[in-house]
Amino acid sequence: MAGPTEWHSGVGGPVGVGPWLQEYGRPLPDDPRYDLELLADGDRRNVVDAYRYWTREAIVDDLDTRRHRFHVAIENWGHDANIGTVVRTANAFLAQSVHIVGRRRWNRRGAMVTDRYQHVHHHPEIADLMRWAGEHGLTVVAVDNTPGSVRLERTRLPENCLFVFGQEGPGVTEAASAAADLTVSIAQFGSTRSINAGVAAGIVMHTWVTQHADLDQAW
Repeated sequence: MAGPTEWHSGVGGPVGVGPWLQEYGRPLPDDPRYDLELLADGDRRNVVDAYRYWTREAIVDDLDTRRHRFHVAIENWGHDANIGTVVRTANAFLAQSVHIVGRRRWNRRGAMVTDRYQHVHHHPEIADLMRWAGEHGLTVVAVDNTPGSVRLERTRLPENCLFVFGQEGPGVTEAASAAADLTVSIAQFGSTRSINAGVAAGIVMHTWVTQHADLDQAW
């Protein structure tokens, strides 16, 4: 069943749809993907219209048939508030999975409950993550503006890969950088030394999508 409401309102009033009968005036659909509570009460969740009234499990099952071939990891040594943003963006670009390295607890506020539809895993150390990546045949791509990095804008990203992002401030740790197969940096032109980790993650995932995804399948 749906459980607690995930998304209550937005600019200009409530978002989503009301009860099925109120919205459509037709008999309730006979489809196991639909949630009876949502059909009766309305669906105010932060999901695209194609998934309105579906159970969470049905949505995840459908996403699993279409997920892209990249994974995302972010280091969580300082309880970085950007992690939620990274998870939300990974959901938007349909990553295979998200990996939190370091502290198990992370700030979920920025995720806007998209973690309910995204496979999220925990690794206590970078070595554990790298072992997992090796077992799955993934190219590890660190994202940081460090010496030796190559321009993201001039790089063909691996199709089967794991992107590793560091926490705000220090960036990718030395252990993660040393274990990566490739390090890419994002071109910047202003005075700041770095950009927000959540923003960087969005740029890199979008670059992967433009290079490898079937854009005709986008919503």
